[in-house]
Amino acid sequence: MTDSLTDQLLSQLDGAPLQQIAQQLGIDQTQAAGAVGTALPLLMGALGRNASQPQGAEALFGALQKNHAGGDIGSVLGAVLGGAASPRTDGAGILGHVFGGRQQRAENGLGQATGLGGDRAGQLLKILAPIVLAFLAKRTFQQGQDGGAGPATATPQGLGAILGQEQRQVARQGGAAGLLGAVLDQDGDGELGLGDLLKIGGGLLGAKS
Repeated sequence: MTDSLTDQLLSQLDGAPLQQIAQQLGIDQTQAAGAVGTALPLLMGALGRNASQPQGAEALFGALQKNHAGGDIGSVLGAVLGGAASPRTDGAGILGHVFGGRQQRAENGLGQATGLGGDRAGQLLKILAPIVLAFLAKRTFQQGQDGGAGPATATPQGLGAILGQEQRQVARQGGAAGLLGAVLDQDGDGELGLGDLLKIGGGLLGAKS
């Protein structure tokens, strides 16, 4: 079985990018790795849910094509951390589209699950959201040696299909699905199953050396 999109992106963030994120959040690299490993499935799963509707897939595809194609992870991360203002780096705007009115719940849930607290969890999501879209744009529109799927997924339907597959993989991994479900489906007051959620980041990164 090929690595999930989340696994592929995690491996690309390992090393210097993760160190930069840790420094920005004021935490150590181990905690940053766990937090990123928890946040990425949440973002990918939410995108998969949005793209499961044809109009959602078309809107995301259009945004990737217009604002996120052609960027690599390092340059996007540098621009985000450097405070550059553009649609490509607008983490807050992207999160508004991804989570809608559930953004605060996503930040609080991630903050509880990782021990970051809601504010730093929100900051992490704002850093990661542009990176996730740059990664998806590269995978969607570029074919070749870096794992880009190329023309086969260069349609809204193709993008919806790969994100739907990713959402199912998140669900199979267990804990991340609990956080995703809590964010997307609850009416608001339900307690998150923190025992499961705390395993998410470690479980995803544990398989990596």
